Amino acid sequence: MTDQDVLILGGGPCGLMTGLLFARAGLRVRVVEKHADFLHDFRGDTVHPSTMEVLGQLGLREAFLARPHQRLEQARLRIGGRELVVGDLAALRSATPFVAMMPQWEFLDFLREAASALPGFGLDMGLGADQLLEEGGRIVGARLSDGSEVRPQLTIAADGRHSIVRRDRWLPLRDLGSPIDVFWFELPRGETDSGGLRIAVEGGRILVRVDRGAYWQCAFVVPKGSAAVLRDAGIGAFRDSLRRIEPELGELGDALPSLDRLHLLEVTLDRLRRWHRPGLLAIGDAAHAMSPMGGIGINLAIQDAVAAANLLAPALRKGEGIDRLLAQVQRRRAPSTAIIQAVQRIAQDHVLAPALIREQSFGRPPWPLVMMDRLPALRRMAGRAIGFGIRNERLSPLLTA
Repeated sequence: MTDQDVLILGGGPCGLMTGLLFARAGLRVRVVEKHADFLHDFRGDTVHPSTMEVLGQLGLREAFLARPHQRLEQARLRIGGRELVVGDLAALRSATPFVAMMPQWEFLDFLREAASALPGFGLDMGLGADQLLEEGGRIVGARLSDGSEVRPQLTIAADGRHSIVRRDRWLPLRDLGSPIDVFWFELPRGETDSGGLRIAVEGGRILVRVDRGAYWQCAFVVPKGSAAVLRDAGIGAFRDSLRRIEPELGELGDALPSLDRLHLLEVTLDRLRRWHRPGLLAIGDAAHAMSPMGGIGINLAIQDAVAAANLLAPALRKGEGIDRLLAQVQRRRAPSTAIIQAVQRIAQDHVLAPALIREQSFGRPPWPLVMMDRLPALRRMAGRAIGFGIRNERLSPLLTA
């Protein structure tokens, strides 16, 4: 048994940021992460201006930017034989008007280092939660994979789309559906290649490339459930598909020698109907699994962490009951999350899915994309939506003092 104010399940960006913020408020926080390290490929690694604003409020932005990263100021789309700019962040009113492309393990190591400097913070790697503990209708903690029990004032599930609260059905879930899956892989990037974010849509194929310095991080979008068919066709057919959509990529034999280089992300879009029950709060992907479109999942999760710390830390510091406050976190964060998911669902169902079944190339780009490319105001609006979302949270004075 461990005496803690807050137990956080999951040591991803959401869990570590939540732990940092509650420890910053002077609370005793323990984060448990089932993996032994942070070195996992093809996790989200887009850190948006909204997250960097939070780091700035904490006095951590410059240290963050000293870590290896690339800066993305525009989103470019090639469709119908034309290359269009469909999002521009450079004009944002922000100290960081760009998306920082940083490997997630680098970002997590940064958050761990910052949080570990606080006396109330503790992190256990290679230790997961096997079971939530319930007494009298209230979640009072968790039994961990080493057999120990932790009984805090509050348990926060920040353990992603495979969260224990989903697995064991502690909270009700609404599945919004997704017609796509994504294969992630890497390709070498030539020194003369223009960087940034590049999206190509041609002949029933969608390829996204993100500049990672020496290589491209690539996402090949496929219809839901078609991964097995693609694998059965073999790596040669896959390389042919890539060359047809982006002839400049060349032969790719050395870059993609086998299907083992492909990592499948089964895309889900869903959210909990209720994020809380007495003693328990779910945030981040545990509360709302997002599509990878726009790379906004991490940043929404960070906003959840800020809202949770703002609303709950003062009461926890005073030793007051917090069960009555848990619904306030959902009321503050759920509406903007639902709007963003609605936009993602429209884009998936009415843009991506139709593009994947279109055998012919577009004769010309769809007119809304052309208008966005031609009108700087529309590009800036899209850039602001990418950079800051709908409801941007600011830290309370308790957390910035």
